[in-house]
Amino acid sequence: MEKFEEQLRNDLHQFLQSLNEVDERLPECPDVEDKWEEIAKAYIPDGIREFQAYPSASLGWMMYIGLAVAKMWDTEWEIYSKVEDLYAYMRDKRGYDAMDEYIREEVLLLQGDDYSALEKLTGECAQRVYNALMHQHLEPGTKEAFNGYVSCLHQLYLMGAAVQLKRMGYHMTKVQ
Repeated sequence: MEKFEEQLRNDLHQFLQSLNEVDERLPECPDVEDKWEEIAKAYIPDGIREFQAYPSASLGWMMYIGLAVAKMWDTEWEIYSKVEDLYAYMRDKRGYDAMDEYIREEVLLLQGDDYSALEKLTGECAQRVYNALMHQHLEPGTKEAFNGYVSCLHQLYLMGAAVQLKRMGYHMTKVQ
């Protein structure tokens, strides 16, 4: 599964870089990365429940969460870092089904074309990851399928954070 996750990271990075959404070198933000495990544990029951009928939403919502956590880190991390369950905090604002809209409107403060563009970008990333997962031909309900799903969520979370960090002006460039 490690190889699969590495390939996902590379493919998503290359795709997002081609759109100038991330830099050649991905940012390092330990505070955001450290929240992954706690968020994943809270998210997985909802995500798995939704995956069968809505795989793109089940995957894409995690990219939105990565975007949101990066924004929270930049604005009020002293407050948000202490929230017991950041995932439930976001989900419970409008419910699971509308979490994407909540994050775009209330956390990222997007409107109009920016709102629609992020919806399209997240949907495309989720679809690409879903296609990659399906090409693994993992038997549903197996440990391998579960691990593949978690790998997908992890990369979408990290790429969401990377996109948002770049949008806020954090760039990872080589020092001359």
